[in-house]
Amino acid sequence: MAGTIEVLVPGGKANPGPPLGPELGPTPVDVQDVVNQINDQTAAFDGMEVPVTVEYEDDGSFSIEVGVPPTAALVKDEVGFDTGSGEPQKDFVADMSIEQLKKVAEQKSSDLLAYDLKNASKEVAGTCASLGVTIEGEDAREFKERIDGGEFDDQFDDE
Repeated sequence: MAGTIEVLVPGGKANPGPPLGPELGPTPVDVQDVVNQINDQTAAFDGMEVPVTVEYEDDGSFSIEVGVPPTAALVKDEVGFDTGSGEPQKDFVADMSIEQLKKVAEQKSSDLLAYDLKNASKEVAGTCASLGVTIEGEDAREFKERIDGGEFDDQFDDE
């Protein structure tokens, strides 16, 4: 009867109720143990929906794999706004520092195709452009071009 359950849970605030409880109830695992481990592993994503996969065995053992929230959710949480711009090329909703950009890139790096922090940051900048978020006060597309031109190489030397 071993199996896998995939759910979205609030970071650091999972509980034995829905959506986890009804999924785990018929399994041989200790539901509260699963909830506690999920909360420990998702505490850094407080306030965001986090994808979690629970694999369990017939003997009641289990393993938990925590995914990373979408890049847009990480950007929104880091900069502090609720909704992206309806016209992201014209109306900007927030500004992000290069330090914040790097932080989001580090959080998301396991899910990105980039092989280093500089390229991961460029992927996050692309999401910023779609949301209407400027970086260091300028359009994210222009900022991305400056990264490509090597202007911020000293910021990424500590990789």
